[in-house]
Amino acid sequence: MNDEKIKVKATSSGQLIEVLVLNKRLDAIEVVLGEGIHSVRCTLSPTPKGTVYVGNAKGREIVYERSREEVKADLARAAGFRDFQR
Repeated sequence: MNDEKIKVKATSSGQLIEVLVLNKRLDAIEVVLGEGIHSVRCTLSPTPKGTVYVGNAKGREIVYERSREEVKADLARAAGFRDFQR
């Protein structure tokens, strides 16, 4: 089993943080920040326009800078499907 990791940005500092993905769906992405007993779970939700996913971890805002369409393509690719255009 491969653990998927993504990079999110902490908006307060601009720092990129690599996080572990627990569950990835089109309407929400559940991630874990940190390791061990100090890890924190966070749910990233798409913005109303669907341009980025945003969440809150311990009062800090984190952003996954991919749109709903890009995440949808990632999920389809992971499932082995392709979107055929005619």
